[in-house]
Amino acid sequence: MSTDFHRIKRLPPYVFAEVNAMKARARAAGEDIIDFGMGNPDQPTPQHIVDKLVETVRNPRTHRYSNSRGIPGLRRAQAAYYKRRFGVDLDPETEVVVTLGSKEGLANLAQAITSPGDIILVPNPSYPIHPFGFILAGAALRHMPVKEDIGTFMDQLERAVRHSVPKPLALVLSYPSNPTAQVVDLEFYRPIVDFCLKHGIWILSDLAYSEIYFDGVPPPSILQIPEAREIAVEFTSMSKTYSMPGWRIGFAVGNRKLIAALARIKSYLDYGAFTPIQVAATAALNGPQDCVEEIRALYKQRRDVLIEGLAAAGWDVPSPPASMFAWAPIPPAFAHLGSLEFSKLLLQEAKVAVAPGVGFGEYGDGHVRLALVENVHRIRQACRNIREFFRASGVNAAGADRQPARVKA
Repeated sequence: MSTDFHRIKRLPPYVFAEVNAMKARARAAGEDIIDFGMGNPDQPTPQHIVDKLVETVRNPRTHRYSNSRGIPGLRRAQAAYYKRRFGVDLDPETEVVVTLGSKEGLANLAQAITSPGDIILVPNPSYPIHPFGFILAGAALRHMPVKEDIGTFMDQLERAVRHSVPKPLALVLSYPSNPTAQVVDLEFYRPIVDFCLKHGIWILSDLAYSEIYFDGVPPPSILQIPEAREIAVEFTSMSKTYSMPGWRIGFAVGNRKLIAALARIKSYLDYGAFTPIQVAATAALNGPQDCVEEIRALYKQRRDVLIEGLAAAGWDVPSPPASMFAWAPIPPAFAHLGSLEFSKLLLQEAKVAVAPGVGFGEYGDGHVRLALVENVHRIRQACRNIREFFRASGVNAAGADRQPARVKA
């Protein structure tokens, strides 16, 4: 019997597995590993949200099957959030679906709209579900290398469409970006929407980090462009905004045809999240928002401590303007190793776990991603460990670009 399943064969080896296995072995041996690898929020969910869950779960009527599209109150709460945050009016009946996190929503929408061989345009590097959700649906990918100068995006988009046969079905966007932490303003979206309207290309925007921003204007929604409603759907998540990652609540909003397609697929696959979780999520969206400001301030503090500490260690890392990640170029002295080997070396020598950039696409191989999921004391310890590792490897405090004497490729 063959075990070479078609869809499984299309997935590449899980790059993060090697680092995760090393981390597990180190911890089993009693080593203290400071873990910046996974973007898994470490703070408890705000108490008023937990209290609403407990209150609701005591009612046995909430223990039955829920609604695959999401309970009406939660869809209304999400529509209200878009109105006050972005000034966008949404119909909760036809333009909002509750998902089991944004990841599930994007993957199921890919199943709903994709035919085998359809071409999808995906930035590279990007969050893995962006390309692999479509790979699992049978699509072909055209990668668009992410540039530091975001102003070149339209040139890349036009070139990708010009050289794609058949014409691309959809374009995936995600700003603030995971893993690069790049942000864009509303004007970035206008020519993209016009271009995709002209060419009949759907837009899938992942806005999971809409509330984790630090240095200026809050990130916009593509739906603030009125014409975007004709071709775009947007995904958001409560995981980071309210420290609710394990609750698995997200949303898809926007174009009615895409929302209807996702809702129909979901009707065959799930009965929605547990009703008490949806009620608690409704309380989160409708309730006091100081908890969101506190979570944002916490990540900003951690960002500042990390970037300052790495600079003191000789590692020049751009300060992320948003998201819960720092996208760190591999120091010149270690660039020849690539992101996977550098990540393994950092774990072995500095006891610090990071995510290798190649796990987000081949164009990420010159970077590693650090998640802001350790407290400031642990972050400072990690920076001290890295500084000692660099020093022992012959890398000076200015980040010398000579090869460290005892590091092998």
